[in-house]
Amino acid sequence: MYEDDQARAGAIAAICAFVFWGMAPVYWKQLAHVPAFEVLCHRILWSLFFVGLLLSLRSGWGTFKAIFSSKKTMLLLTLSGLIVGGNWGLYIWAVNHNMVLQTSLGYYVTPLVSMMLGVAVFKDKIRPIQLCAVFLAVGGVVVQLIIVGELPWVSMVLAFSFGLYGLLRKLANVESMAGLMFETVLLIPFVLIYLGSLELQGTASFLHVDRMTDMYLIGAGIITSLPLMWFAFAACRLRLTTLGLIQYIAPSLAFMQGVFLFNEPFTMGHMLSFMFIWSAIALYSGESWLQRSRKLLHAEEM
Repeated sequence: MYEDDQARAGAIAAICAFVFWGMAPVYWKQLAHVPAFEVLCHRILWSLFFVGLLLSLRSGWGTFKAIFSSKKTMLLLTLSGLIVGGNWGLYIWAVNHNMVLQTSLGYYVTPLVSMMLGVAVFKDKIRPIQLCAVFLAVGGVVVQLIIVGELPWVSMVLAFSFGLYGLLRKLANVESMAGLMFETVLLIPFVLIYLGSLELQGTASFLHVDRMTDMYLIGAGIITSLPLMWFAFAACRLRLTTLGLIQYIAPSLAFMQGVFLFNEPFTMGHMLSFMFIWSAIALYSGESWLQRSRKLLHAEEM
């Protein structure tokens, strides 16, 4: 019964995290009048305070300090911090340049990218159906390139950067909040220099536009950190296959917002491209679920 309660709590946390991430475009649209890089800097700055508070509440400073005892861990987190910073910045820029559909496509593809990185780095075995899923995803990109006439570069950069970020964090093997704190501290000097230069030039938005803008910029830290906390909680209590299926809530919500709320162009070419991607996800998720079920059945028989 205890395990069932833990799994239920993990599922609720995961759903909250991915709904939060899925609805994020609505939040970033409120800051469309602020340059994307300035928003990114505030996202990092206010995350520092919020993550610091979370570490204090969870007595996690010991885990954070332990990072500095390993040069390898520090190097991996430095790389992951730079990559996730670029990922965040591109995501905000894309949302505020009416590319929500491209962000959705990117996060649909991310699990397949992670799988390919696992094959390349950890020599994971790729099963035939998984390989078919990869080919279908590639087909979706090619369809968009040929029929729509554009390469979904935002989707590809988001997918590969977040996949690479996940790989580096796996190699670093550091608790989620402590790792995020290190990445944030790493970027803070650049953030302060940039925001300071904007203030000196008289072009800063914070405290110079209106109170709502200030609140949204401060809230960027919560928008960044809170779902990560929920995700870390869920990851400790759910099977990866379950977590992987729940994660598609986020790009699905982004997709619906792009089409129905923000009225982004969605032609038959876009539809065909997404159908390739959705088919790839269905194959990948279904095959993973079947493999997991067979392992559990075999374990019970023994």
